[in-house]
Amino acid sequence: MKGGFGIRAALILIGVTAAIAQIVLLRELMVVFHGNEISIGLMLASWLFWTAVGSSINRSLRPAKAAGTPAARYAVAARYEMAGIQTLVAAALPLTILAVRASKGLLQTAPGELLGPGPVLLTSLGALGPLCMLTGALFTAGSKVVGDDRPQKTMACPTGSVYLWEAVGWAGGGLAAGLWLAPYLSSMEIAFLVAALNLMAACGLTIARRPLRYAAMAAIAAAALWKGWPQRIETASQAWLWRGQRLVAARNSAYGSLAVVGTETSRSLYENGVALFTAPDPAAAEDAVHYALLEHPAPRSLLLIVGGVNGSVEQALRHPTLERVDYVELDPAILDLAREYFPTEWTALQADGRVHVHVTDGRLFVKSTASTFDVMVVNLPEPRTAQLNRFYTVEFFREAARKLTAGGLLSFQLPASEDYISAERGEYLRSIYGSLREAFPEVTYIPGETVHFFAARRAGTLAPGADELLARLRARNLRTSYVSEYFLPFRMAPDRMADLDAQLRSAAPTPINRDFAPVAYYFDVALWSSQFSQGYRRFFQAMAGVGFGTVAVALGAALLTLAAAGRGRARFVAGFATASMGFTSIALEMLVLLAFQAVYGSVYRQLAVVIAAFMAGMALGTWLGMRGRGGIRVLAATQALAAAAPLVLVGLFHAVSPMAFPALAAVCGMLGGYEFSVASGIFSRGKVSSLYALDLAGSCVGAVFLSAWFVPVFGFIRTALLLTMVSLAPAGAALVGSDRPRKTMACPTHPTLRIPGR
Repeated sequence: MKGGFGIRAALILIGVTAAIAQIVLLRELMVVFHGNEISIGLMLASWLFWTAVGSSINRSLRPAKAAGTPAARYAVAARYEMAGIQTLVAAALPLTILAVRASKGLLQTAPGELLGPGPVLLTSLGALGPLCMLTGALFTAGSKVVGDDRPQKTMACPTGSVYLWEAVGWAGGGLAAGLWLAPYLSSMEIAFLVAALNLMAACGLTIARRPLRYAAMAAIAAAALWKGWPQRIETASQAWLWRGQRLVAARNSAYGSLAVVGTETSRSLYENGVALFTAPDPAAAEDAVHYALLEHPAPRSLLLIVGGVNGSVEQALRHPTLERVDYVELDPAILDLAREYFPTEWTALQADGRVHVHVTDGRLFVKSTASTFDVMVVNLPEPRTAQLNRFYTVEFFREAARKLTAGGLLSFQLPASEDYISAERGEYLRSIYGSLREAFPEVTYIPGETVHFFAARRAGTLAPGADELLARLRARNLRTSYVSEYFLPFRMAPDRMADLDAQLRSAAPTPINRDFAPVAYYFDVALWSSQFSQGYRRFFQAMAGVGFGTVAVALGAALLTLAAAGRGRARFVAGFATASMGFTSIALEMLVLLAFQAVYGSVYRQLAVVIAAFMAGMALGTWLGMRGRGGIRVLAATQALAAAAPLVLVGLFHAVSPMAFPALAAVCGMLGGYEFSVASGIFSRGKVSSLYALDLAGSCVGAVFLSAWFVPVFGFIRTALLLTMVSLAPAGAALVGSDRPRKTMACPTHPTLRIPGR
């Protein structure tokens, strides 16, 4: 394989493999750990850590060339090394999937048990370690192949060249996984496909004769698909995830991993390990719609966002005045599974002409529909992630209010407690209540194991109490088992209403929940963590209690100290700038993704394009930096642009169209790639692995801090100010230092690969 297209294809495959493996394994880990922002951040940190370790170890294993040794011998050895690592990667990906699935049975003492942050981190580190070390080593091996296969005079920067083609692979692999592979193939089928590609590339690197090489590749492709054995392994290993339960069906979609689990009398549908609904479950079906519809004196139209397949649509249609039901479901695979495995509920839903099913994002539907509704029910899980949080913000509530009729109302329910609401849960519920009050003149609630919230567009619309609801229940001749004349007065007993009222109307200051300050999902994460340890609870409470001014002062002091330490020390400043850019660039990518979801609704296929655009921009920035003039002052200018970028982005989010978000992501990626090239030019060739480690450290810290603290607690604008501080400090240190221009750039190493979790 003498250079040219073959080597480039092998380098591209490095990125394709890493991108697809990361997407598949994050999905698998989310099923095990019911992923939220904390668990996703820990998984990504584990991935980046082991990738850096693998790259550093392989870089240090390169033996020095002995005097008089033919260069061709080292070129052949480098190709065999890369082929050997690709062979190991081919075996490691399926085995890693099996290890992740087996970990659930090993860690859970009972089926359905939740696992806390500690097990998440330990499992991620243990399961991802071998594969990620191999992918990191594969990049370094690719650099050796390029450096040995081409003369130095024609390939001035082998590592930079590898990064460019590998970044192309990351962008393409991310698009392929998000748009094609994940929605239509199982995890094990994807793993065997990627394994086959790596084995073929290994053959291309080591088999000189073309006929023999092509025959080996054809045999590998046939073996990967022979008699569907990847799917048989998939089916057998899926059962490990549902120990103690009967797995009926499992399917991947563009939005998550779906599983139907059955018992003798019912079936449940899970998405990413979280139960969406169980059928038959008349209590949940009645709860979902009857309270909301009874709050309206004569509902004629209903919008139900998610969760209609469990029988709730059938229950809603029993109200005699109802003329139309619009049911919105994001994932078409859920409807396909309902048609096949919940035939009774699906038939009832389809049999009535009043029902109109829409396959789209619920918030996007509310934003774009021309219809108005008497009752709108959000039947989603609690805001445990930023994605779900979009349906519990002031901005969404205002959008919903605009799509209600004059006497219309919005309803949703959140987990609570029958008898006692803790201070943490009270703060969480109070945040949602305060957000509703920002958008609606009248808000009321019904206590219980779940708290039902009702918000009316016009004051005086909602029923004054249980007596009015019971009167409407009888007038509509509704024969219900759970929303009944016996149970309803109990839930709305005066003492229970007074207790909840005291919690929600407390004078304690509680921030409201906004698109660009999603504090409710932070409260939910704190509640989640408090189930495992009071230490976790105290930790998250302490983080939420730290004021923005305190954080800004402490961060500023630390940055000024580092900037002063770097005065006149070019390599120190380059390392400082690299770490800060790692922090800033991943933060910019996350801000773009969160803003896109919040402003335009979650269009997942477009999000894959946004991520690919970021990686493509990073590759382009690296290419431009490799060909430009470097030096400390160029580094300072790049950092100054990075300091301005967060503030510019936040200002543009509401002004640009959805099509502009990939361009914004590409610009952010270009800054990171260009800065790394400039910083690499200041470092010596033998120290680039240290620069890589600094970039990785900044990215890991940025991913965790942004998702788990800065964005939910401080919001987008204050987070942008903190990011500006992080980038300005190394810019200032570079400006006061001496400039060291270079005519050519030293070879940059591989910048951190940054792909966030769904």
